[in-house]
Amino acid sequence: MKKRNLICAEAAFIVCLFTAGCEKPEDEGDPVLGKLGGVNFAVPAVPQGFKNDISADELAADIKIGWNLGNTLDAYPNGETSWDNPLTTKEMITAIKEAGFNTIRIPVSWHQTADSHYNISESRIMRVVEIVNYAAENDLYIILNTHHDEQIFKFMDKDMEESKKAFSKIWGQISHVFKNYNEKLIFEGLNEPRTIKSPMEWNGGTAEEHNNLNAMYQLFTDTVRASGGNNGKRVLMIATYAASAAQSAMDALKIPDDPDNSVNKFIVSIHSYSPHNFTGTENKTYNIWDKNSNADTFDITDWIDRAYAKFTANGYPVIGGEFGAVDKGNEQARAEWAEFYVSYAKSRDIKCIWWDDGGWFRLFNRNTGQFYFPLIHEALMRGVR
Repeated sequence: MKKRNLICAEAAFIVCLFTAGCEKPEDEGDPVLGKLGGVNFAVPAVPQGFKNDISADELAADIKIGWNLGNTLDAYPNGETSWDNPLTTKEMITAIKEAGFNTIRIPVSWHQTADSHYNISESRIMRVVEIVNYAAENDLYIILNTHHDEQIFKFMDKDMEESKKAFSKIWGQISHVFKNYNEKLIFEGLNEPRTIKSPMEWNGGTAEEHNNLNAMYQLFTDTVRASGGNNGKRVLMIATYAASAAQSAMDALKIPDDPDNSVNKFIVSIHSYSPHNFTGTENKTYNIWDKNSNADTFDITDWIDRAYAKFTANGYPVIGGEFGAVDKGNEQARAEWAEFYVSYAKSRDIKCIWWDDGGWFRLFNRNTGQFYFPLIHEALMRGVR
């Protein structure tokens, strides 16, 4: 990879990504940064203070509970407001922090604004930086990922040459832009990595897909580590196939080699909207839930216990990167469910991040700064206490 010297602009947090006077990029752009040469971003000009020796386990232990900025930067085709959510403001993120959440997951679809050579648009990078800074200024843990990029990130043997090219190019750009942030910024390589519409899409995947997914995670790790700044020591997040709680998906996940770090720097992400009849949209009449009923609690405790045994107990922390329950006119039942869910997860050292899409799984009203379902918000906070 080419390396460029950073030039500090007059403002302390403005950095020019290419050295003044350097050669004009070819049509395809720089192998790492694409066509981002000459663009100023409000990112740290030099590496921020970073706890280099912090393990993923130590970092995850400080995470309390998180909130997803869902259906926003991952929305398409027309950007942030495509799926009926308002433009994100610093006031929204501040309200989330003040409401007791200390972590924000920022899903981003990158390929929607990238060219045929996977060069991310300047406007997309600049907007993501702006929102990451809202969170950083609130001292939140930040999980930044690739989301809804399945059109370019694929896992079948026949697709792997181009898939790896796209993956290294996209993560090369993300890593370079955000390399100087402190340890509270976590990179999540893939959201729910899977083959769309395949027979095993939501059933744990196949051996072929598992092998290729593990290869992609090694590429992700190598790309981030080579990008400089604080990225050599940054904590990374990797998901099981489709972020599934299926035992086959858990068993198939291989932690990447990370030879320059003496402590584990990987968090495992699993998504579970469980029990599905209660949380999902398909069964609109299933709106009751009882914490004293094994039939109601089993799907929650089962995946958490298995994830604990497979990963957490072996030094690899787990985060429930997405969970939630749709509104069926049952706020009290969902509040009881939410408190049990995060409380039981916490008892197994697993932290949870609510999927807030502004629609079916809405929780926080981004227009008013209040919560649609205050009983659920209060229950989440009780559960993590």
